[in-house]
Amino acid sequence: MMFIAILIFISFDGPVQEKGYALTIKVGELRNSIGVVQFALYNKEGSIPDERFRAYYKQGTAPITNGATSITFDDLPKGRYAINILHDENENGKIDKGFILPIEGIGFSNYESIGLSNRPKFSKASFELDSEMTKYVTIIYK
Repeated sequence: MMFIAILIFISFDGPVQEKGYALTIKVGELRNSIGVVQFALYNKEGSIPDERFRAYYKQGTAPITNGATSITFDDLPKGRYAINILHDENENGKIDKGFILPIEGIGFSNYESIGLSNRPKFSKASFELDSEMTKYVTIIYK
């Protein structure tokens, strides 16, 4: 009887864990190597733009070397994600603005430019993550 109980216990390993994926984000052509690049990863519709960096799923910073940097987020579940980057030259963790426009570089996945007719939104910036991936994000200075 004990043998059967052990077999039953062994056959139930618990819930199957879904494989997580690594997402590497690269950015180049920064105007200088001052400060850091802040990377924010989003996974919900309506989460960007996020000027105060409060709605992100994961966030990290990376140092800049020769006008470029990268970061890797590991063990991400399959799903839709969008990326927002900030060249945070004064390392204060926020988007500094002039009159209206940012004075530091910003960027979003799938965007080459940003303007009144091309405002960032999750539906356009998002992409499907279902394998290991590297995304390149264009930095935009105004």
